[in-house]
Amino acid sequence: MSYIKVVGFDPSTTNWGIAIGRVNVHNIEDLLIDDLILSKTDSEVAKGVRKDSDDLRRAGIQRVSMLGHASDAAIVVSEIPFMNPSAYPAANYNSGLVVGVLAGCPVPLIQVFPQEVKKLVTGSRNAAKEEIIEWATNKWPSAPWKTRNLKGQRLLTKDNEHLADAVASLYAGIRTDQFNQATAMMRSMLGKAA
Repeated sequence: MSYIKVVGFDPSTTNWGIAIGRVNVHNIEDLLIDDLILSKTDSEVAKGVRKDSDDLRRAGIQRVSMLGHASDAAIVVSEIPFMNPSAYPAANYNSGLVVGVLAGCPVPLIQVFPQEVKKLVTGSRNAAKEEIIEWATNKWPSAPWKTRNLKGQRLLTKDNEHLADAVASLYAGIRTDQFNQATAMMRSMLGKAA
């Protein structure tokens, strides 16, 4: 079978969810999730660091993480945060930082949007985070989800919202025309090499 490495992102300057998987170029239903990573940064503003300097530092950390996980992928899929003119300025500022980091992705990047992803995986454009987590953990129960022990039971942590969003973005991205066109070229090249 012909698998390619694919990576899904749920990007932010604080919690960047990363889903690393493989998909069969002949059958997109054959998507395997190999690893789930949460790249976290903490604010240092309380330590006397200027906010702009702190944001630049955090964006740099996420850039290094993104490059480290995406550089050997065939295709990357990322949710793109909305820039909303009516939102408070800090939200748009952080979205701008994330888009800037994504612009440096070294491999082809397929863009997906939050409402489209939610609609595809749950049937509702307004799905709650819990619904995305439930969908992803049920579809890939053996993926390395973040858990904690409580009275002898393994429970999912809240950090899984970012990981589940990364998985959902990847799932949506491999269903786009853009992905289909890319894999059609890959299948053609594999056929010629045989």
